[in-house]
Amino acid sequence: MLIQSLRMTRRDWRVGELRFLLIALIVAVAALASVGFFVDRMRAGLVRDAHQLLGADMLIGADQSLPPQWLQQARTQGFSTAQTVVFPSMALAGEGDKARSVLSSIKAVSAAYPLRGKVRLADSAQAANAEGSDRPAQGIPQPGTVWVDPNILSSLELRVGDPLTLGDKVFRIASVITVEPDRGSAFVNFAPRVMLNESDLPATHLVQLGSRVTYRLLLAGEPKAIQNFQTSVEAQIEREKIRGVRIESLESGRPEMRATLDRAEQFLSLVGLLSAMLAALAVAMAARRFMERHLDACAMLRCLGMTQNQVTWLYLIEFVVVGLAGSVLGVALGYAAHFVLLQWLGQFMPTQLPPASWQPALQGVATGLLLLIGFALPPLLQLRNVPHNRVMRREQSAPQSLTLAAYVLGALVFVGLLLWQSRDLKLGMLTVAGFFGGFAVFALVAWMALRLLRHMRGLFDNPSWRFAITGLQRRPAAAIMQIVALGLGLMALLLLTVIRGDLVGAWRQSTPPDAPNRFVINIQPDQKDPVAQQLVKGGVQQPQLFPMIRGRLVQLNGKPVSAADYPEDRAKRLVDREFNLSTMRDMPPQNSIVAGRWYDDSKPEASVEEGLAKTLNIKLGDQLQFDIAGQLVSVPVTSLRKLEWGSLRVNFFVIINPAAMRDTPQSFITAFHLKPEQAGLGNVLTREFPNLTVVDIGSVLKQIQDVVGQVISAVEFLFLFTLSSGVLVLYAALAGSQDERVREAGLLRALGATRQQLAGAQRIEVLLVGAVAGLLAATGAAAIGWALAHYVFNFDWALSPWVWLAGMLIGAACAAIGGWAGLRHVLARPPLQTLREA
Repeated sequence: MLIQSLRMTRRDWRVGELRFLLIALIVAVAALASVGFFVDRMRAGLVRDAHQLLGADMLIGADQSLPPQWLQQARTQGFSTAQTVVFPSMALAGEGDKARSVLSSIKAVSAAYPLRGKVRLADSAQAANAEGSDRPAQGIPQPGTVWVDPNILSSLELRVGDPLTLGDKVFRIASVITVEPDRGSAFVNFAPRVMLNESDLPATHLVQLGSRVTYRLLLAGEPKAIQNFQTSVEAQIEREKIRGVRIESLESGRPEMRATLDRAEQFLSLVGLLSAMLAALAVAMAARRFMERHLDACAMLRCLGMTQNQVTWLYLIEFVVVGLAGSVLGVALGYAAHFVLLQWLGQFMPTQLPPASWQPALQGVATGLLLLIGFALPPLLQLRNVPHNRVMRREQSAPQSLTLAAYVLGALVFVGLLLWQSRDLKLGMLTVAGFFGGFAVFALVAWMALRLLRHMRGLFDNPSWRFAITGLQRRPAAAIMQIVALGLGLMALLLLTVIRGDLVGAWRQSTPPDAPNRFVINIQPDQKDPVAQQLVKGGVQQPQLFPMIRGRLVQLNGKPVSAADYPEDRAKRLVDREFNLSTMRDMPPQNSIVAGRWYDDSKPEASVEEGLAKTLNIKLGDQLQFDIAGQLVSVPVTSLRKLEWGSLRVNFFVIINPAAMRDTPQSFITAFHLKPEQAGLGNVLTREFPNLTVVDIGSVLKQIQDVVGQVISAVEFLFLFTLSSGVLVLYAALAGSQDERVREAGLLRALGATRQQLAGAQRIEVLLVGAVAGLLAATGAAAIGWALAHYVFNFDWALSPWVWLAGMLIGAACAAIGGWAGLRHVLARPPLQTLREA
């Protein structure tokens, strides 16, 4: 049986019966394998560098100084320890009018840092970008020196050995950082690093009241002792209600990185699976065509004595061989394609990634076989039901119960693959519903379009047009399948290309032209008037400086507030850190009261932003208590405010009346708009007031856009597989009707139709399919884009009409490619031969 099946496989390959089935399977497996290899290497990198992502076996982080007894206990128990202090500030270079500054992430480190892993250094920015030219650091920066990221050198036009000013102290740049073990994901670290010895930190005078500082204690030791120490610290935190402290270990990893990678894996896997599902339709249609072309051969085998089971095994072995070959080739193509994903997304890992394991390859082969069994088995099982008398009579029995069960199996395989790839029941089921819902809507609109074309047939005198419309009406199911599959692939690409540009353009237009592009923070009370005067001197009209007060919400209506009280991650984060509070007599611009009234400053009262109130379940009349540098301030909520976040002006979640905040420690913040010719004002401010942090929002937004653009480019690359799958379905539908089209063409040519007329009809038919698919894709992409703008991004958005033109043109082009591949042999056979074989 095996030898006979292999002989049949070789014969079917020679005559071209299996080539398309193989191509469809390769595309399906490649789409999923490319994501699988990429995620596997990213996860392997996290596992390999788990200790380096912390720089220790355990890390305690907080936004305030850590209790000294923890350090003493750790040393008493024999742990290796190190400490770091991280905060944003300005790094300056040059003097006078030639002074330049850049927002940096300052990191002061103690001796023995890092406890796990190694900082790697280079002697120049050029060497930092050359592989293998760096070296492991010996110790930490010497007093009076700093290590910097290459971006510091390029931004400030410096070299190793040049001076760099941080606050009130001038340092010498000693080396360039190429690897910083505990920095974590570069995806969330936009500001370039400046690393210094902790003994130099006091001389800079950068850590002051209101500074955003993160303190970390790093520990390393025996795993069991570390676990016991972690349990003891966690118990103390819970017992003493210590707020704002985070504990990370090798077991917990870095939750923000894991969550980000999990979401990325789910999304990319679902994109790959969409490609695989469309390709699976092509597999099913190719398998059906294979079945129809082998009915006579099966009848002959039955006449020669083969049983139903033998016929089934004969063709099942053939399909398994094809499935294995297609899966292996698909895995190879996916392995090559994953390097494209690494080109865009691999830079978010701070170190070189390890090689991929065999697991994605095995998963790819398993997925290919599952797709083949789930979608090709139903047509295959119909071959076992071919009767002996088909040799004499061209009849075919209706599908048997076993065949119908195989179609149910195909649907279950589809759902199972979605759940497997998403690894989330809710997300998987929503995706299933969305796929079938979108398929149904597109199919309904395609059917209506075909009905409309039927009534338009009489409007055309050209025979080619009439033949084309008649051909579509004769095969409505195939035409609908072509339109739907191609439309889904095109919609995905349009949403991420044309629509993305419209969304970004509308987002930019929603921000006023004079919106602030500079923020200045850490302004001390005695610097308020001098800074305001310097702003006026620099051309800023009527600068406004707002008080900024760091406070933690500790009670709500007399009950202690804990992150455990809220199910949402955002609410947990909000109550687990300090708020930026403010105080002012009048309501700031771009704010409006949506509930309650603005306070009159006669007694303690607070105004809360409506989004925060909804997240933390705060209502009018609730009593809030904040811990502000050890002072407890209790205020009732008297109003809820709506903010215009798109204005980019200074906004605060909670504003408390001045009478209640008179004795609290405060710093000030301001925001203003600088024209390009005024850009030097930021350097002037940081030169005159070294403790200030000037944030260039324009450059930060550009960095964010660059990162988002890279992610979208990677997703667009995956959607090329989706579009390819749509074209494959179009080809499969056309190729599946090839025999029927050959007979029709022969009959029409015998009745007087010319070859040119029929060729024109074929071109018109596939172009109509492509144009309708393009219109559907553009409409679907526009609807999703509008929903994103209206319900997610919350700004006005007008779609360009060029989207529909682009959809029609791209759809027609794709249909032309698929049509040429599927129909190029239809008119090659002479009419006389066709009539003789009919």
